[in-house]
Amino acid sequence: MISPLFNHRNGLILQCLFGYQVCSDPDEDYCEAATCQSDPSRKEISGNTDEQQVSDVMKSDLDGKGSTATVRSGAPEYKHLIAIRAGKAKEGLKHALTTLQEKVKRLSVNEQELEKATGLYGTDVVSFTQKNILRVYPKGMRVTSSNFNPMLGWIHGAQMVAFNMQGYGKSLWLMHGMFRSNGGCGYVKKPQFLLERHPNGEVFDPKVTLPVKLTLKVNVYLGDGWRLDFSHTHFDSYSPPDFYTKVYIIGVGADSGKRKTRIIEDEWVPKWGEEFEFPLTVPELALLRIEVREYDMSEKDDFGGQTCLPVSELRPGIRSVSLHDKKGEKLKSVRLLMRFQFMLS
Repeated sequence: MISPLFNHRNGLILQCLFGYQVCSDPDEDYCEAATCQSDPSRKEISGNTDEQQVSDVMKSDLDGKGSTATVRSGAPEYKHLIAIRAGKAKEGLKHALTTLQEKVKRLSVNEQELEKATGLYGTDVVSFTQKNILRVYPKGMRVTSSNFNPMLGWIHGAQMVAFNMQGYGKSLWLMHGMFRSNGGCGYVKKPQFLLERHPNGEVFDPKVTLPVKLTLKVNVYLGDGWRLDFSHTHFDSYSPPDFYTKVYIIGVGADSGKRKTRIIEDEWVPKWGEEFEFPLTVPELALLRIEVREYDMSEKDDFGGQTCLPVSELRPGIRSVSLHDKKGEKLKSVRLLMRFQFMLS
C-alpha cells in the first residue's frame, strides 16, 4: 500500500530501498541516493496546493458531489502518483533486464527465475535494480507456505522480496533480521555500492571475492531464562537440558560461515565462554543468525530460541541478546550474554 499523496519523485526513491511494505512517505534522509529522470511532458503533482486539489477530488468523489468530468481529468495524474508501470519479459528475462527505457518500470520474477538470472548474468540484475523495481516471489510449488532464501535477491539489489508471512522458518527469520534495521519501520536503505557504477561502467558483483573489510569477533559467554519460559520437562523428562549455540553469518558467498559451541550437559544456565571470528568482505549485507538447540541423542535436537541481527546494526561490547521463538515472537526471559568486537583490516 502506498500513501495517496506519495508524489512521483518520492515514489521513485523506492529504487534505493529494500522494503516489504510501503505504507507512507519515507524520510528523504534515508533516500538521498535515488535519482530519476521524469517525463517532461507529464505535469508532476507536488506541493501543498496540488495535494489539496487531489484531496478535494477524492472528497468530492466520496461525497457524490463531484462532476464526472472532474474525476476523469484527475484520475490519470492521480494514477501516476501511486503506480510504476509493470514490465513483462516477453522476449526473455535477460532482454527485459538489459533493454534501456526512458521510464522506470517494475518487473516481477519468481525465485527460480531469479536463481537462474543471477547465476548467468548477475551483474545485469544489479544494474537493472539501480534504476528500476525488481520484485521476487515464491514459486507456485510452495503449497505449504514455505519460503526461499531472500539473501540472493537482496545482494543483487531486489527491492521487494515477497514472502509467505503465515509460515515460519529460517528464511523468515532472515527477513525479520534484515528489517530490524532502521527502527523496524519496513524500509532499509541499500548500501551505496549497489547504486554506484565504476568509471568503466561495472557494477557490484556478489560473486567476486573482495578483500576482507573487517573481522567480527563473537563471544558466547552464557545463557539463561529457559527455566522461566519452559516447563522443567520440556527438553528432557528426567534431567536438565544439554544446550549448545550455533552462530551463522549469512551474506555474500565469501562471507557465509557457521560456528558451534560445545554442548553443556545437564545445565539450565549453560556457560560456554567461546569466541568465534568471521572475516567479512561485504559487512553491509551480512546478517548474524544465532540459534540455541538442546542436544538429544535419540531424536532431533530440540529448539531453544533464535534471533537474527544485521551486522551493520551491532553495537560493540558486552550485550544481553534476546531470543525469539520459531514464529519470531520474543521469548519473555531467554537471553544470551555475548560480546561483539570489530577489527578493521
